Amino acid sequence: MNQSILYDRPWFKYWPPRLPKTLDYPKVPLFNIVEVSSQRYPNKTAIIYYGNRITYKELWESIIKFSAFLSNKLGVRKGDRIALFMPNSIQWIIAYFGILRANAILVPINPLLAEDELNYILKDSGSVGVVTLSSYLSKVMKAKENTQVKWVIAGRFKDYLPDNPEIKVHPLMLREPELSNDVIPWKETLRNNYTPPSVEVDAEDIAVIPYTSGTTGVPKGCIHTHSTIWPTILGSVIWNTLAPSAVVLTSLPVFHVTGFIHSLNAPLYVGSTMVLLSIWDREAALDAIAKYRVTHWTNISTMVVDLLATPGIEKRDLSSLMLVGGGGAPMPEAVARKLKELTGLDYIEGYGLTETMSQTHVNPPQRPKLQCLGIPHFGVDALIIDPSTGEVLPPNREGEIVVRCPSLFKGYWNKEEETRKSFITINGLEYFRTGDLGYMDDEGYFFILDRVKRMINRAGYKVWPTKVENKLYQHPAVLEACVVATPDPRVNEEVKAYIVLKPEYKGKITADEIREWCKQHMSAYEYPRIIEFVDSLPKSGSGKILWRVLQEKEKGANK
Repeated sequence: MNQSILYDRPWFKYWPPRLPKTLDYPKVPLFNIVEVSSQRYPNKTAIIYYGNRITYKELWESIIKFSAFLSNKLGVRKGDRIALFMPNSIQWIIAYFGILRANAILVPINPLLAEDELNYILKDSGSVGVVTLSSYLSKVMKAKENTQVKWVIAGRFKDYLPDNPEIKVHPLMLREPELSNDVIPWKETLRNNYTPPSVEVDAEDIAVIPYTSGTTGVPKGCIHTHSTIWPTILGSVIWNTLAPSAVVLTSLPVFHVTGFIHSLNAPLYVGSTMVLLSIWDREAALDAIAKYRVTHWTNISTMVVDLLATPGIEKRDLSSLMLVGGGGAPMPEAVARKLKELTGLDYIEGYGLTETMSQTHVNPPQRPKLQCLGIPHFGVDALIIDPSTGEVLPPNREGEIVVRCPSLFKGYWNKEEETRKSFITINGLEYFRTGDLGYMDDEGYFFILDRVKRMINRAGYKVWPTKVENKLYQHPAVLEACVVATPDPRVNEEVKAYIVLKPEYKGKITADEIREWCKQHMSAYEYPRIIEFVDSLPKSGSGKILWRVLQEKEKGANK
């Protein structure tokens, strides 16, 4: 990949100073991350979990014991797929590295998925076992019917919660059921003197099969080897100047590639400290930032929106933060401005996909742009093409974003035809078709307009919901917004906005007033004619607003 970088691309003019254009990546399995850090920093705190501190030595010892249990007691062998179905937890981290150390393959699954979606992924992946927590056990036991799952390991939040937590614990973590008799208790997996299995995997073996979000259709498993995951880990560390002294707030779900790379693997690789939250809670996050002097926070913009809406936020201590950024959803300009007022920090936005194991684009920290994906990352080439013809388009022309990168997946699990359709050959080189519509400006910065499939056709005019949402966030009363199309016999599709109001504006502003504001601040064809106030918006486990859920609701209501 490094040999084919085209150095005449415009974005290199704005490359971060003193950083190389390409990187060399480790050729070892991913569990090497904790193994090496445990040798370098044995007594250093690897994870702070609501006040419980776990050292690198303790973490590695638990990983070894878990891998030995899988191999000796459960007969796990090279290539077996094992699913993790739980939110952020100490068990998740130990199981992840333990599965890989047992020469097996991790299948991380969003614990908010419905039973039938879980059943589909367990079947499709051929997972032989599931590791979960008691709060999610009933769903797992029903979903594993008619699958290849032979065993279930289950723990509880309280296995690692301290008696006197130092920060707020989410109420859901305190109302967990007892374990049933038909599962293997988590604690049993670490009470053994088995010999760990010999290492049979190398960097080119499959490590992780994360599934794309089911909101875009049938979930697809993305085959990632150890080698396709290292590039974004190392890239994250170097781009974000992550040092062993860093303290990272891990609030993003680690089953999602952004949290998996930036909030889990990257900090453990350099030997820094993770502050782990199981369930998002803004009070817990604010307390953690102040108490543990958090330096790095990778997030999704919806978390920042929620955090900054905290009453009295101006009085909270955010002074330790050195870098705040993320991806998954565009950062509204008004929210980014408030963040900078409070912290002095620019929000460093990035872009990536499950297929690329997180980031392909990130804003240069020294020269970021708002509502911008940034520039292609280490070893990445990106183009804008006409989605119909495949023609490469010049700057400022709208089209589909395509990428070539060292972290690209090896294909969709059991879906050869889907894999084939996802690539396009340009000038003899293969690029992955992201399905996202955007453009590149004259300086080589990329901007997203929307999913190709999300465009609203209002009387022949193209309306991009993300653009309308970003404008809505500038209204002082708007906490969250989601824009969708609603069928209309006159203009084909009308623009509708679902809006969550800030608490202080509820009952004090009308839909007509917001519509009039939109009319003054947006093009005549794009402002939302229909406004509906809601108490909350549907979100995925990673915090993304599920626009497709609301879109389907509109279609169903108008049949």
